[in-house]
Amino acid sequence: MAESSSAAPKRMWCSVPERLQLHGAMLALQFGYAGFHVVSRAALNMGVSKLVFPVYRNIIALLLLLPFAYFLEKKDRPGLTLNFLLQFFLLALVGITANQGFYLLGLDNTSPTFASAIQNSVPAITFLMAAILRIEQVTVNRKDGVAKVIGTFFCVAGATVITLYKGPTIYSPSPPLHSSATSTLTPLFPSLGDAKGKNWTLGCIFLIGHCLSWSGWLVLQAPLLKKYPARLSVTSFTCFFGLIQFLVIALIFERDSQAWVFQSGGEVFTILYAGVVASGIAFAVQIWCIDRGGPVFVAVYQPVQTLVVAIMASLALGEEFYLGGIIGAIMIVVGLYLVLWGKSEEKKFAKEQLAIASTVEQGGATRAASQAKASLTQPLLPSSTENV
Repeated sequence: MAESSSAAPKRMWCSVPERLQLHGAMLALQFGYAGFHVVSRAALNMGVSKLVFPVYRNIIALLLLLPFAYFLEKKDRPGLTLNFLLQFFLLALVGITANQGFYLLGLDNTSPTFASAIQNSVPAITFLMAAILRIEQVTVNRKDGVAKVIGTFFCVAGATVITLYKGPTIYSPSPPLHSSATSTLTPLFPSLGDAKGKNWTLGCIFLIGHCLSWSGWLVLQAPLLKKYPARLSVTSFTCFFGLIQFLVIALIFERDSQAWVFQSGGEVFTILYAGVVASGIAFAVQIWCIDRGGPVFVAVYQPVQTLVVAIMASLALGEEFYLGGIIGAIMIVVGLYLVLWGKSEEKKFAKEQLAIASTVEQGGATRAASQAKASLTQPLLPSSTENV
């Protein structure tokens, strides 16, 4: 009876069309990432060290990823060389240390909603980096190339608006739940900070650094995966070196020994959420969605995260919305969809060209075969010379 009852949910899940499974998984993923933005902001409000937080997060993520990488990729994992280790170290420096470090510094001075909004520019920045390094081809004489260029411009312009123009408050919850927590924050440069002690401009610059690091990690990862085709193992090695780098930085710059001790259950929850949900579970779900639905399908859901973060942050943290952030977020989302549409059209064009080339090749082969058949059925010499 127990066996049949446990098999029933599995059969019900398998009966759901895969497309609906993908949409459900992506929605759950966006809620998970949205929760991470809010939880990280809450951790900073509680006084969790910006250096200790990523150390614990990456320890949890590594413990989750390592067993799967070891057992699932035994056959796909090439031998380790010094060159591979150096590349893993560089990936960790860009994709873990700089990426997570800039994110926490930016989030500490801005808000979860705008941190999520600026992240929508990652696909466009990645395309721009790949184009500069000539990994990505830009064809401005076709509509897909024009869309990618215009989309990149919109994303960069939107991030610039968020950084340089905060604007008036459009929405302010009453009463603001975070007023007591944020009033104690001290900006790095008080002359640039606003009345609540946040250095908005510097925070947005840190978040742009976070997006640049994330995009650089994606670009650098692509050629490595061709030589080392074991994605889980690459991520595990990257996470390991990122943990070592953060540990060294924290030991040097975090002088307060109490920063390594959990002060409350809330701090424990934020670190567990970051490591288990935002790193472990989210990574596994994202790999499955990319494998079944493709990277474009996954990227299209990114703006959903911004909307969910805005609602969550308003309810949980009493976050205010500013005009500059809303304008910039809209520009970034428009740019994101233009880039994704351009990539989709580019793939369609490539498939059409491949189909045309295949048809021409088959036609040439058919003509060659018919000519060969004709030469066998006809006499080698003309009939006028046979009787000579």
